Amino acid sequence: MFAVPRMLRHLAATGEGLPPDGTVEVDAPDPALRAALVTARSGGWEPAAELIARTRTAQDWDLRGQCSAHLAELALHHTGWLDDWRRERPGDPDLALVAAELEIDRAWEIRTAARARHVSQEQFTAFRTVLRDAEHTLRTAADLNPGDPVPWRILISHAMGLGAPRAVFDEYLARGRAADPHHVGLHSRAVQYLAQKWYGSHAEMFEFAESAAAAAPEGSPLRGLPLHAVTEYALEHDAGIGQGPVAWSRIEGLVEAGLELSAAYEPGDRRAAGFRNHLALALIRSGRETEALEVFRLIGTDARMFPWAYMGDPREVFLLMRRGVRAHVARRTPYFGGSVPAPAVRRPPGDAAADTAPAAGTTPVAMAVALVGAPLGEVRQAVLITGTAMRLVPAPGGGTFVEIAYSADPPGRRKSTRETLLGEGGLPRLAGTFSRGEKWPVLVAVKEGADYTLHLYRDGRLLAAHAWWADPAEMPTQEDAAERASALTAAYGTADHRPLAAILRGTGEPRQHLDEAFEGLGLPPLPAGFGHRPEPLAEARGAQLVERRSFFRAIRESLSTDGDGTSGGELPPLS
Repeated sequence: MFAVPRMLRHLAATGEGLPPDGTVEVDAPDPALRAALVTARSGGWEPAAELIARTRTAQDWDLRGQCSAHLAELALHHTGWLDDWRRERPGDPDLALVAAELEIDRAWEIRTAARARHVSQEQFTAFRTVLRDAEHTLRTAADLNPGDPVPWRILISHAMGLGAPRAVFDEYLARGRAADPHHVGLHSRAVQYLAQKWYGSHAEMFEFAESAAAAAPEGSPLRGLPLHAVTEYALEHDAGIGQGPVAWSRIEGLVEAGLELSAAYEPGDRRAAGFRNHLALALIRSGRETEALEVFRLIGTDARMFPWAYMGDPREVFLLMRRGVRAHVARRTPYFGGSVPAPAVRRPPGDAAADTAPAAGTTPVAMAVALVGAPLGEVRQAVLITGTAMRLVPAPGGGTFVEIAYSADPPGRRKSTRETLLGEGGLPRLAGTFSRGEKWPVLVAVKEGADYTLHLYRDGRLLAAHAWWADPAEMPTQEDAAERASALTAAYGTADHRPLAAILRGTGEPRQHLDEAFEGLGLPPLPAGFGHRPEPLAEARGAQLVERRSFFRAIRESLSTDGDGTSGGELPPLS
């Protein structure tokens, strides 16, 4: 009841400084490269050849890497211009670089970005065949471009795909660093190789990233490399103290260093966009949405393929995360005289100031149960987005009862979880979150003190809210009751709203009127124990627990195409 008005009041303000969704572009080329791509798509290769040649002469390796990646991506499906370039200038070192990048793209197009278990043996065989056949092309690119780190970045991708011996990776990395000891693209690819999911370990990956960042010049974008490692680590471990083998204090220190580095760059600076995209995700997974919102403002329109591609379509995920952060900040801002709150201070376990669980047998400030008009399996997937421990029970008629499972949180977190959720609207607020994008209704019953309330949500919108107060003087007007009853009966297919309107205006026992409303709508009765004890679903037959997720993990699992709660795919090591 409180969170929705706060969000509506402050949501527009959270959008200040953010470009419209339609202007956001992933790995946007600079104007010169964009013009060259347009000409190449029409068959003209000369502007592309001239542009990438200038990057070699100027030793602008970052732009050179962007040019080779974009041109190779274009050539994957528009080959005529590249064939003409090859006929006119055989042996061109810039052409050799694009051809090398193209071979990696061709191999990954065959394999696809699906997880390994979803890739056929025939695809794997063809993938490795293309990579093996490409070795000469890649070596030629390196030979024709001495002093250029970009071919070695491409060769590391090649080594990753073939599972080459570690000595091969070490050679490629050493040769690339000899060409440019601070090339961001080369080092980003090395972080991927050293990730535990590929051929390294968490410890080795972080040590490499931190060492490379420390050796980089002051203010260099390479100083943000540890944020890439944080992303790789985040794919397997939730944020928080004790959540994974890497100390939380270490992760937080890297995030703080990323914020300091970001502050050294102007808003919209393309050089900072790479690490800022990783920084935004790191702040989200750390529960620091207010700071993440500011980083999104600094990013502007310059979304990057990574980290977002790990969770689905990179542009869609970027925009989804940005919208989620805005909504989160708006909900936490006080309605009157409010300003964006400072990030919450995290306390380690055992701190004397840490919250403790309530004594056994005590009753929370409010109790709430929701009836969702969908089967349990569908609801289980939907509630992942809440990042909250939830308990689900099949309801008669094919629906699902849902409650917040406060007791499932670790003891040191229960009280703070309860107070936070109750202060923000509790289960009604979560119903607005997990119903977003769904067609089914969610009806939330809440007891607070001697009063009972109903909240009807669909597709994230509050359609109706009603309260039966212990004080009969609080009875709604006939018009208000009719409006609320019409919304409720429309949601559940009841033809006549008038009997329900009379129930809503009842001045008797609030709980009795609540039960009458459920019966009048043709819904199953509320679970036994509701209104008398916390978490009545805990003892219900068939109860299932959906464990607490961080905001980051909830988004990641909700976007997953697999049903096992894992991330959406083993994506290719793109540029």
